[in-house]
Amino acid sequence: MDRRHFLQPQHLAEAAGHVLGAASELAVPPDDPGERAFVRLGWRAMATAFEMLLPMDTPDAVGAGREAFEFLDTLEDQLTVYRDHSEVSRLNRQAPLQSVRVEAGLFLLLDLARRVHAETGGAYDVAIGSLLEAWGFFRGPRRVPSDEERRAALARGGMAQVSLDPERRAVRYLRHGVKINLGSIGKGYALDRMADRLAVSRGVRSVLIHGGSSSVVARGAAHGDGRGWAVRIRHPLDTSAHLAEVRLRDQALGTSAATFQHLEHQGRRLGHILDPRTGWPASGIASVSVVAPSAAVADALSTAFYVGGVDLARAYCAAHPEIGAILLPEAGPLTVFGLGPDAYTLISPL
Repeated sequence: MDRRHFLQPQHLAEAAGHVLGAASELAVPPDDPGERAFVRLGWRAMATAFEMLLPMDTPDAVGAGREAFEFLDTLEDQLTVYRDHSEVSRLNRQAPLQSVRVEAGLFLLLDLARRVHAETGGAYDVAIGSLLEAWGFFRGPRRVPSDEERRAALARGGMAQVSLDPERRAVRYLRHGVKINLGSIGKGYALDRMADRLAVSRGVRSVLIHGGSSSVVARGAAHGDGRGWAVRIRHPLDTSAHLAEVRLRDQALGTSAATFQHLEHQGRRLGHILDPRTGWPASGIASVSVVAPSAAVADALSTAFYVGGVDLARAYCAAHPEIGAILLPEAGPLTVFGLGPDAYTLISPL
């Protein structure tokens, strides 16, 4: 197989302590490694590495994992903007001209993105494809656009220009130049759909799946003791250090950090996470990790809090008790909102 790898089951004495990704922000820490063995499966999709941990006693674990990963390929083919035939690419071409019916799952995803956009005061926005292109974060080369280019891209985008018709499950862009890019939520959405598929078609109740180690979904518990899966959040500047350990049971974790994709401009390091309200890269936060009931929500909110900062995270978590957040400001202490004392353990940052 030329673009993916699929690892056969193996007794991993250290499975629960395996680092998820050589340059990741997340890791599953050691936790009584002799208590239970796992099947670890890997797949390449969405330009990153996906991994799955299943208890060794999962019936036909390899077959179940392969089925879920092949479904992931189908989702990527629908959501990507890097393939002209994808449903999202077709939507971007046709929706400025007419109302376009879309698949049910895609419509719900767009409706979720619309809701998070409204709840975060526009700090989260998937309709900024033109802005990403202006900065070269779509196909490159990366560059700082002129003020005129940036203002024009802002005027052409934004969820305010996207009309959703739930009765017809249809989408219409209200002006030309609007382009949706689901890179900030697509991995989490795919993880949710994979976990649901494993539960429905295979009866899998205990699994951890991550995409690129920045998006994680956890179902059930790793050791059957009710504590959930233990996941560590890495320091964004030193992958040998960790910020915190969280426990996930039927929850998800999303992390945003402008660690790898960036450009230099006038002595400043500009990251790839853009503030859709200003058109400039967000600044002030080194990393954000969000715990939420779904990976799609966790991904979207980690981006929103990275853009909106500590004040937005504090207010949002206060209004939404199901959401927790761990933020590391560029200048300031590690800050935690909405997580009970049993849900996380802080690890001294550098």
